[in-house]
Amino acid sequence: MNPKVDFFFNKAKKWQEEYRELRTIVIDCGLKEELKWGCPCYTNNNNNIVLIHGFKDYCALLFMQGALLKDAKGILIQQTKNVQAARQIRFTNLHEIIKLKTTIKAYIKEAIKIDNAGLKIELKKTKEFTMPEEFKQALIKTPKLKSAFETLTPGRQRGYLLYFSSAKQSKTREARIKKHLKQILNGKGIDD
Repeated sequence: MNPKVDFFFNKAKKWQEEYRELRTIVIDCGLKEELKWGCPCYTNNNNNIVLIHGFKDYCALLFMQGALLKDAKGILIQQTKNVQAARQIRFTNLHEIIKLKTTIKAYIKEAIKIDNAGLKIELKKTKEFTMPEEFKQALIKTPKLKSAFETLTPGRQRGYLLYFSSAKQSKTREARIKKHLKQILNGKGIDD
């Protein structure tokens, strides 16, 4: 156990027992415990394998390359349709975790084997994501915006494209684009 990660478990107002049990299970599988994105993250040869996180209605184990797992029990969840590689196992109480302990360990060990084999999900390229017409026009009208957008990391580009495209109405897409112009010009991602 990494003492730097203790703060996450100590500050938790919800899911404390569940977090403790998940932590014990994951560490028993021989992974290294680190703190990443404000959550306990467990690594194998410096590669992220699984992390523990919680939400209002559930806590979860997030497998970074979960889409590669066989999921014989059918318990892995794709958080949204846009999540390509990661998959979660969600829990709403300690009993669920204890009941699935053997399965959880088997999934973690499979994830370690996948990592050791060097397997990764082939992520969609940024150009494969839909670019709304309103944003295409903004890039044409403002060359500086086009240049700034092209210098963003692929993940930041995808974040904007997903956010802009998710609006159903053209005026909403235009408003979102206008709101984020300065952020793009400053080289920032949508959540920076």
